Amino acid sequence: MKNKKIIYWSVVVALAGFLFGFDTVVISGADKQLQTLWNSSDLFHGLVVMSSALWGTVLGAVFGALPTNKLGRKNTLILIGVLFFLSAVGTAFANSPIVFSIFRFLGGLGIGASTIAAPTYVSEIAPAKDRGKLVALYQFNIVFGILIAFLSNYLLQDIGENSWRWMLGVQTAPALIYTLLVLGIPESPRYIFDYKKDAIKAKEILFLVNTPEEAELELEAMSNEKVKEKVDESIFMKKYRKPLMLAFFIALFNQFSGINAFLYYAPRIFELAGLEKSASFFSSIGIGMVNLIFTLIGISLIDKYGRKTLMYLGSVGYIVSLALVTMAFYFEWKGMAVPLFFFLFIASHAVGQGSVIWVFISELFPNKLRAAGTAFGTSVHWILAALIPSFIPFLFKEIGATTVFLIFCLMMVWQLLWVVIKMPETKGRTLEELSESLATKSSIKPNSNKKVENEFI
Repeated sequence: MKNKKIIYWSVVVALAGFLFGFDTVVISGADKQLQTLWNSSDLFHGLVVMSSALWGTVLGAVFGALPTNKLGRKNTLILIGVLFFLSAVGTAFANSPIVFSIFRFLGGLGIGASTIAAPTYVSEIAPAKDRGKLVALYQFNIVFGILIAFLSNYLLQDIGENSWRWMLGVQTAPALIYTLLVLGIPESPRYIFDYKKDAIKAKEILFLVNTPEEAELELEAMSNEKVKEKVDESIFMKKYRKPLMLAFFIALFNQFSGINAFLYYAPRIFELAGLEKSASFFSSIGIGMVNLIFTLIGISLIDKYGRKTLMYLGSVGYIVSLALVTMAFYFEWKGMAVPLFFFLFIASHAVGQGSVIWVFISELFPNKLRAAGTAFGTSVHWILAALIPSFIPFLFKEIGATTVFLIFCLMMVWQLLWVVIKMPETKGRTLEELSESLATKSSIKPNSNKKVENEFI
């Protein structure tokens, strides 16, 4: 890349992914301490204390497009940093489960909004030839944040009865640094052009990262896009049933693998498997390392071997690893068996679903409906990401870990069948070609008075 400013701005914005990853799993280190401190039932602890951030994430994902479009990309990114900072401070000083959950909810709003604002900003500021790797910085930082959260929890676990406060409060530092750095980046030129209708200001920003000729071409492309005829369509029309269902199922299977349930309760699961507290925390660091390494591998392979090939690999890995975890709990295998099986599980997720889901969903819909289609798939993902971990403590107690992991394993068998039968390969095809092939052709004849545009599911 010729311009270092683009790289710098992309790295700064991608730090929202670091806060996302850190905030998502840092709660795992405080899990059992909080339940003991407030004497919460398994159901209340799972639904309220542990999953409050996930409910915020759902709301942030569903409505995150509003501030991104109304306030602007940059201002929304600043707001996200403020939410993470307030969440870290509030949870660190919380003196009741309700107060704690309210501040965790604020952090969840930041996570949900960041999944829309951060990739949108980077994709709009980056040149086309470098857009893939620059947007992927966000996913990399999510995984990196998860690793650092596990490491931080391990280092802080034995500093006293209030160690959980330090685990959660330490996030104030990266949240503050991120917010200050975002203040120094410019607004997206495409946002300024489309929403502020200021072509001169947009051109000034484009000149910072392009030659004059490239900047003029970019501005011309924005103008051409602006004057395109608008068509009143919806992702819920019958013709878009196929991409809608593809987005729905890849998001559903992503969460029914048990990935978020495991990330939230990793130390608890390892202790159930017979590991000492310190060993369970240390094993969590191993999970973070495996996740990071195999995410990099997945990102490097996705354009070479294709989305479907990675989903084959991930699905088989899921089935084998979850079957081994189920057997380990059923036969009460002790020691490092369960952590090793979960390393395989995380590697399978990182190479498969972890690398594919966001790319695949964003490829399914035509240009004018891509934001709405992506929002639908993201919302399905986060609703399930909130529901499933909410019930894990309750399910472990009522039906046992063996049954829980058996259910996840069977769901991954279903995913493999879905990949074989239903999932198309999208590698190497233009977005326009994909939207044309995935849209259902209407059986209505051209001279019919009926309008296909008004056919809804």
